[in-house]
Amino acid sequence: MNNLNIVERHNQNVAVLDLTGKIKMGDDIGKLGMALQVVGSDGVKNVLLNMAGISYIDSSGLGELIAVYHAVKRRGGELKLLHLTDRVSQLMVITKLLTVFESFDGEDEAVRSFQTVSKGQTESVTGKLDRALLSQ
Repeated sequence: MNNLNIVERHNQNVAVLDLTGKIKMGDDIGKLGMALQVVGSDGVKNVLLNMAGISYIDSSGLGELIAVYHAVKRRGGELKLLHLTDRVSQLMVITKLLTVFESFDGEDEAVRSFQTVSKGQTESVTGKLDRALLSQ
């Protein structure tokens, strides 16, 4: 699987983005940023990126992660990582980005770290992304 796929769901008042595929240079490079704009437009500040399905990140993908991290911070929220694969974890250690991003192995622990109180629900972000792209 080469394309980046994103499914949005909510656990308490944290938007959890389940990512699968690759975060790399190409057509999908802005997809993560667009997904976070959509989440932010819904009023959600805190975001947890579930990286369990990410098989590869290149330097452009790392740049995209950093950009979305700063975008979430600017709107007063936090962005954290969940379920880093061994390959991605090694990359984050080598680049020293684990000093920037908080990373968790368990979703419950990660959600608690945001100190949230709302109930969760599940929703696909695909339709919202399509509408956001069409409106540009």
